[in-house]
Amino acid sequence: MKFSERLHEKLQPIWRKNHHHPFVRGIGDGTLDQRKFRFYMVQDYLYLIDYSKVFALGAVKATDVETMGKFASLLNETLNFEMALHRQYAARFGISEEELEQAKPSPITLAYTHYMLHVSQNGTLAELIAALLPCAWSYWEIGKELNEIPGASEHELYGGWIKMYSSKEFGELATWCIELLDEHTAGKSERELARLEEIFLNTTRYEYMFWEMAFHEQMWPGEE
Repeated sequence: MKFSERLHEKLQPIWRKNHHHPFVRGIGDGTLDQRKFRFYMVQDYLYLIDYSKVFALGAVKATDVETMGKFASLLNETLNFEMALHRQYAARFGISEEELEQAKPSPITLAYTHYMLHVSQNGTLAELIAALLPCAWSYWEIGKELNEIPGASEHELYGGWIKMYSSKEFGELATWCIELLDEHTAGKSERELARLEEIFLNTTRYEYMFWEMAFHEQMWPGEE
């Protein structure tokens, strides 16, 4: 069994909690409060900034030119294309570029990104991949699942989000990360695999906490 298959099978309980979170289901059926999605868009923008740094660290830790180039490409695509689309999409919810640039991270956004960066800076390339993969993989799975709901991808506000994450292009990104993890875990000891599984589980948990944070619009105490 490939390591990615082991992860997907073993972590289904928390995986399904992410898929069934009311924020995610609200995107799918179009009932999500726009204010909650607006809050999410701002925090997700801040998250993407640090997620891009993980790609940069991937290029640093890569041991072959092809992998370095792929991480560099992902960094470029995220910083110069995905975030531009994010700003355009945010504008539909009345979020200005100035608001995005001046926004402060919520406690969960800060904890999640700092954990990813800590693992990526101090760990191996395999650990870095394990930290970043739950975001890409779960968003792709969620996008595909929501895309199967009749009319969901045509919703005037949330359809674009569903189309983005169910797209072939995003799927190729997730698949590359999955395959890279399998490549870098082949032949590793059970002790090493257990460490990678723990990292993957932690960022999968953070994915759930991010949805929860967005649904309840949680900022620091006294700043709600």
